[in-house]
Amino acid sequence: MTSRDTGRWVIPKGWPMNGKCAHEVAAQEALEEAGVRGVAETETLGAYTYPKVLRDGVQVVCKVQVYALEVTDMAKNFKEKGERRIEWVSLDEAAGRVREPELRGLFLAFKRKMTERLSAKAAKQIPAE
Repeated sequence: MTSRDTGRWVIPKGWPMNGKCAHEVAAQEALEEAGVRGVAETETLGAYTYPKVLRDGVQVVCKVQVYALEVTDMAKNFKEKGERRIEWVSLDEAAGRVREPELRGLFLAFKRKMTERLSAKAAKQIPAE
């Protein structure tokens, strides 16, 4: 999805919330910003940093913890509908669109992890001869 201000390609993210674990915040932000519901993994995929310009013009470096979310449903209406461009693309395409090298690396590492997980699952399903 794109950011609301600059239109650059980003992932859903938000500030910490009292009473919520980081993976729960990730799932809530994914719903509010991209309209996707699902279950977030409790373990982080990793983190990346990016410079954010606050409303008062001050620039701060933010560290974002990234969580995988298995999408189970898409909302017809959500908080930021119409404020962003949302597209489903491959991990390779997503890696090529984002500006932050660390986030690009997380996408590619996640692709490797998913490929290995699918290969292991397929190997278990092959009947022994």
